[in-house]
Amino acid sequence: MKQPVKVLVLTGYGLNCDIETAHACELAGARAERVHINDVISGAADLFDYQMLVFIGGFSWGDDHGAGVIQAVRMKKHAGERIARFVEKGNLVLGICNGFQTIVNMGLLPGFDSDYQTRAAALTYNDCGNFRDDWVHLSIDSESPCVFTRGMTHLELPIRHGEGKLVAAGETLSRLKQDRQVVCRYAASDGSAANGRFPENPNGSMDDIAGICDPTGRIFGLMPHPEAFTHPTNHPEWSRRKEDLPPAAGLQIFKNAVVYMSR
Repeated sequence: MKQPVKVLVLTGYGLNCDIETAHACELAGARAERVHINDVISGAADLFDYQMLVFIGGFSWGDDHGAGVIQAVRMKKHAGERIARFVEKGNLVLGICNGFQTIVNMGLLPGFDSDYQTRAAALTYNDCGNFRDDWVHLSIDSESPCVFTRGMTHLELPIRHGEGKLVAAGETLSRLKQDRQVVCRYAASDGSAANGRFPENPNGSMDDIAGICDPTGRIFGLMPHPEAFTHPTNHPEWSRRKEDLPPAAGLQIFKNAVVYMSR
């Protein structure tokens, strides 16, 4: 009998979505283990016992030096080579919110030319000037290589961040678009482009970008929280829209990952 996909969900030092993320992985059919970041850094936890690594949401080290900065420095210095080999072996990496900020700071994204060391983008302060806690609509590029969003075209997810604006140089943005690495964009409720409008685009992210992947599609980072929409009653309008509620699309992201690694 084939063993379930094993997922390492990072926890510790201000990260606060580990239980929800592990639960989402379990609902998707994986076996999830919450592992303290120190155990990954020290090698006490063997990264190669797992097929998927999740950098979760929260406020790692209080975001004292910028969102995800300290976590990125520590992980890159002490575990960067192991994570690069983990990716080379065909495994998956998912970064959610603070985790997205971290893997961008590490250089895991955008990962041009299999370069998982060079930082080429940033996630910085929301244009609105404050922390946003809301739900957003996302349009998905069906031509993206991202394995997490296969078969998906649109979804609603919650956001909760103060530094979600993706910025990058013009050539970086052009290449992200050219190579279809822009996986999801903020959109209006009818699926049309947000075109930078607030609150549809809640942070002013360039080109309405909410999430990107590497060229292989196996590393995916996004600001919205898929682990927070795994059941219809998670939706804020569930009691009013019982007949036309959107599916709990966040769960599908984890299911797609499990299907991919089970092939």
